[in-house]
Amino acid sequence: MKARILLVDDDRRLCGFLARFLTDEGFETTKAHDGIGMRRALADAGFDLVLLDLGFPRGDDGLSLARDLRAQYESALIVLTGKNSTIDKVVCLELGADDYVTKPFEPRELLARIRAVLRRVMTRPEIAPVPAAEELRFDGWSLDLARREAYDPVGAPAGLTSMEFDVVAALARRPGRVLSRDQLLDLVANRSWTPCDRSVDVLVGKARRKLGDEGPNHRIIRTVRGIGYVFAPEAAPRA
Repeated sequence: MKARILLVDDDRRLCGFLARFLTDEGFETTKAHDGIGMRRALADAGFDLVLLDLGFPRGDDGLSLARDLRAQYESALIVLTGKNSTIDKVVCLELGADDYVTKPFEPRELLARIRAVLRRVMTRPEIAPVPAAEELRFDGWSLDLARREAYDPVGAPAGLTSMEFDVVAALARRPGRVLSRDQLLDLVANRSWTPCDRSVDVLVGKARRKLGDEGPNHRIIRTVRGIGYVFAPEAAPRA
C-alpha cells in the first residue's frame, strides 16, 4: 500500500508542488491549508505522516497543531518551516516531531528524510473509513442521514435539533474514532451559529438525553477525558 501523507501549509503553491512531487514518488497526498483543514482531514482518514508548517496567518499556530496531533494520533510528524532557530527545533522535537526541515529545502533531501521517518514507523493505526450509507444502526436505534433524524427501536423519532443531529452524525460516521471538540466544531460549524467548546458539550448532553444515553456509563457517546468524545457502538450501514 502507498504511504499516505498529509501536507499542512498555508502556501498553496508549495503544497501543490509537494503534492505532485510526492505523488510521482509513489505516495498518496492530501492538502490542508490551516488547522481546520488539518483536523477535518485527520477526522476522515488515517495518515502515515504529516508534513506540518509552523506559521499560519490565521487560526491555530503550528505548535498547537503539533501538540494536538501528538495527543490523538500515531502518525509520523515532520515539521517543514522557515523558522530555523534552535529553540523552535527543540520545542518541536520535545513535542514529538520525528524530524525538522527548514525552508528553503532540497526536494530530494526532504524525500530521503520522509522515507527515513516512515521506515522508523513500525505500525500504522487502522482507521475505519467514513461510511457513505444513508442509514446507520446502533444499539437498536437508526440514524437516517437523508431525513436527518434518529429513530428509537420502535420507530419513534428522537426529535434531535439540526445541530444535535450534526454532532451525532459526525460521531456515528466515525465509530471508534476519538474526536476532539475542535474536530467536532470543524465538522459541524458551517452554518450561521457561533460555536465554542462548551457548545459541543451542551449539544452532546442534549443528544444523549434524547437517545436514552444518560447515566454514569454512556453506551452510545462516551467521553474521553481531556480529549473529546467517541461513538462507542458499531454503526453499521444499511442498504
